[in-house]
Amino acid sequence: MKLICAIIKPFKLDDVREALAEVGATGITITEVKGFGRQNGHTEMYRGAEYVVDFLPKIKVEVACSDQMSDAVIEAIIKAANTGKIGDGKIFVTPLEQVIRIRTGELDESAL
Repeated sequence: MKLICAIIKPFKLDDVREALAEVGATGITITEVKGFGRQNGHTEMYRGAEYVVDFLPKIKVEVACSDQMSDAVIEAIIKAANTGKIGDGKIFVTPLEQVIRIRTGELDESAL
């Protein structure tokens, strides 16, 4: 099993959610986060004063899936989240040792 965490631009969330539904990802977790990568934030003007925005709003999408499904999930996220511009985000894939469904006690892939 794999835990796939993707950091994406907020306006791409609906596209990513639809793409994940198409490949059969049954459960996702969404978190609003802030951060920066290579773009290191940017400067903005507000009422004539210039200020630096260090942390940009992003969305963190987490998907737990089987090993067989992980490639399809990753491809779906890449296609849906890509704008071709800096700040599109990153995908982190980590092994998932154990999953337990609290309500029924099911384990691992049957709990997904």
